Amino acid sequence: MRILIVTAGSHGDVAPFTGLGRRLQEAGHQVALAAHGRFAGFVHGRGLECRELPGDPVELVRARTAAPSPEAAQSVFAAFLDELGDGVLDAAAAGTDLLLTAFGPAPLSRVVADGLGIPSAGVYLAPGVPTRDFPPPGRPAGEPAENLAAGHEVLARTGALYAGVLRRLRERLGLPAAVAETPADWPIFHGYSPAVVPRPADWPATVQVTGYWWPAGTPGWQPPDQLTDFLAAGPPPVFIGFGSMTPDHERLHDVVAAAVRQAGVRAVVQSGWAGLGPAGDDILLVGDLPHDWLFPRTAAVVHHAGAGTTGAGLRAGVPAVPVPVLVDQPFWADRLHRLGVAPRPLPMPDLAADTLAAALRTCLDQPSYRDRAAELAGRIRAEDGAAAVLSGIRDLQPVRR
Repeated sequence: MRILIVTAGSHGDVAPFTGLGRRLQEAGHQVALAAHGRFAGFVHGRGLECRELPGDPVELVRARTAAPSPEAAQSVFAAFLDELGDGVLDAAAAGTDLLLTAFGPAPLSRVVADGLGIPSAGVYLAPGVPTRDFPPPGRPAGEPAENLAAGHEVLARTGALYAGVLRRLRERLGLPAAVAETPADWPIFHGYSPAVVPRPADWPATVQVTGYWWPAGTPGWQPPDQLTDFLAAGPPPVFIGFGSMTPDHERLHDVVAAAVRQAGVRAVVQSGWAGLGPAGDDILLVGDLPHDWLFPRTAAVVHHAGAGTTGAGLRAGVPAVPVPVLVDQPFWADRLHRLGVAPRPLPMPDLAADTLAAALRTCLDQPSYRDRAAELAGRIRAEDGAAAVLSGIRDLQPVRR
């Protein structure tokens, strides 16, 4: 079967699907990953076909940040969605028997799959279905009825945001103009551990929590000598990195450098999209590195609480200091704290050297954080999230038109 996985966004929105794609490929399927062009080399390097989607997530973030008003920012995003919709259609039309889609492009992917007469399913990295158990990512917790209402409101607002591009896609595909809501029986697989977020009882039977999908490794990868030398030169360092976030890096340079000094730790700092570059004798700056190799060699991880980085830290069995910025990051940051593997989150706008240093010392000085992290890691490593997807897609049948 020819399977297309559609995703959009940052590196963390792409990496887990390389691992899922490889497992599907090993099971005998032909797998392509539709992602932005800046990730084509990354996808090809993991042995998968890449069908490039238009748009650059880095430029999108910069353009929306520079927009003079919320209305202008929304116009920037609407233009991005128009391009993305055409890109998803072109990617699927290149030869697809089954379309799997991440949450972001899901409204586009469902319409494209319907128009092409192929089955589809969701492959979500964060909870994407309303429930009474917890609020949707990005919303504060409330009573069960409030959580459920907030979940439906988020889906409604997403539908309104996508309405224009969906209308144009449906016209292009010859589909009826009316836009139906997500069918209750549409299958969705959530790629995180039930030990981290248990599956709510009020979700439809077709909605699953499978366990994580880990990024595929690069064949023959070896750590740089500078990194191995740094690790060998002293006690395990902390990791500090904020991935695709682009906060005020000039301020962050000073905050991170001062926090490392105050906490009395060594640190491996990943520059990321922000170009983070603090200086210090006990700081090693690095670029992109496999988290599954580096994190187990650290004493704690400071990160933006993106879904993929959160999972990598949990898999490594090390405590975390979450510094959330936007979207689903506050949800994962709060979850890490509730799980007992992290102190209270430090939202990026409030981050200061003294609070970061104090959080690091808390992680390192209180054994309960590392003990709990090790316990969770054992459960997470025993799961096989990709196997659940393989089993689930066997039941999907072509759409009858």
